[in-house]
Amino acid sequence: MLQKITIVLLAAIGLGGTVAAQDYRKEAYRPQIHFSPKSGWMNDPNGMVYHKGVYHMFYQFYPDSTVWGPMHWGHATSRDLVRWQHQPIALYPDSLGYIFSGSAVVDAANTSGLGKEGKAPLVAIYTYHDTAGEKKGRKDFQTQGIAYSNDDGKTWTKYSGNPVLRNPGIVDFRDPKVMWYAPDKKWVMTLATKDRITFYSSPNLKDWTRESEFGATIGAHGGVWECPDLFQLEQGGKKHWVLLVNLNPGGPNGGSATQYFIGDFDGTAFTPADTATRWLDYGPDEYAGITYANTGDRKVFIGWMSNWLYGQQVPTEKWRSALTIPRDLSLAAAGGKLYVASKPSKELATLAKPATTLNQLKAGNASFVKTFSLPARLELQTEQLQDFQLVFSNDAGEELIVGYDKTANQYFVDRSKSGKVDFNKDFAGRHTAPRFATAKNTDLTLVIDHASLELFADKGLSVMTEIFFPSSSYNKVVLKGSTGFQQVRYWPLTSAL
Repeated sequence: MLQKITIVLLAAIGLGGTVAAQDYRKEAYRPQIHFSPKSGWMNDPNGMVYHKGVYHMFYQFYPDSTVWGPMHWGHATSRDLVRWQHQPIALYPDSLGYIFSGSAVVDAANTSGLGKEGKAPLVAIYTYHDTAGEKKGRKDFQTQGIAYSNDDGKTWTKYSGNPVLRNPGIVDFRDPKVMWYAPDKKWVMTLATKDRITFYSSPNLKDWTRESEFGATIGAHGGVWECPDLFQLEQGGKKHWVLLVNLNPGGPNGGSATQYFIGDFDGTAFTPADTATRWLDYGPDEYAGITYANTGDRKVFIGWMSNWLYGQQVPTEKWRSALTIPRDLSLAAAGGKLYVASKPSKELATLAKPATTLNQLKAGNASFVKTFSLPARLELQTEQLQDFQLVFSNDAGEELIVGYDKTANQYFVDRSKSGKVDFNKDFAGRHTAPRFATAKNTDLTLVIDHASLELFADKGLSVMTEIFFPSSSYNKVVLKGSTGFQQVRYWPLTSAL
């Protein structure tokens, strides 16, 4: 007998009604627990740096349209990673080009000489994209520039000697992620160079030397490599280097996605432990994700919550795109291999209202009905994972299905009938993620906003991010299948806006 548990979902904010123009927080599909711009176009998170108790979030931004255009660095700040304050635009395009993706660091020793009065400057490292050079057919139209701030990120000054790294003739030469490599007392830049990664080093963030390259024949190559990141994670008392490489297209469920490699870095070159292709998030809607700088051993990851296949066509009116919730990354072993696991950052719990708990929900229990408001967090635990489906639906018959297929050993999300799906031929569909854990038991965490779902399975070994656009909020969820859940907990989450 199929287990059937109906839970009534009362949306805190309707998606189909008329909304006061001045209250952006109540616009259709507006995320309540994810960062999004008040208006305009947004894509990659950039320059993520923690400084003096403040998390700085910069992002690719075009304020004059809801589609991609001349790129700026938008700016927002937070003290808890979930409640964000919009700040003035940090970097505008100039004569050298648009301001593409990059990173930011705290120059603690003032190696750049750009600090004042003995204070450490913040230094942003970004890509200049020269559209005039591109139109002329040149290959060197992307270069790297820097800007600095001596007022804790409030205002920024572009370095007069830009560009600090010129292009040797590579069409895609972008997205610098910079870190301090303490053993050699130097800065290391991880740069995306078309179909591979090139590493550069510098003593001062101004003068850069090419060190090595990686990946020409390793990993997924369905598209251009972009937005890399390099950092260390510890597992079993040993530190390993992790190299993130975003790819567009060529993701496991179509379009853009984030792959990664685990190995060793000696300050000059990265050596992978194996040549397997691993994906940080198997859903179609996490891309260009990178980690925060200056957070010590803790690695906090945030990605763009969309896909280049349809990101400029999603049915939002005054803005486009949001970012994922912050996620803490760690290493975990499964089946004799190491993987990067992702979990919702602990700060998300500050939005939680009191939890409702259901215990021993076995097949045949059909009498449990609970109400809660969106956004919400659900956690499910079972000692014997079998087939199941969580079917979220509304009164219009639209539905989003989340589940597990034991025969295929895959988690899945099906948004074929989730609401508005006809804006792009690639949007509707059923997406899958392999299960890497070998234990019979499992745990699932679902973080649900008005137009997105993030699934974390088996302590974050399998992750999926999906966006959707129902005509009205889902107000029911039916649990089907043969899996008996020992415990289900759900928390209504307060809006972070």
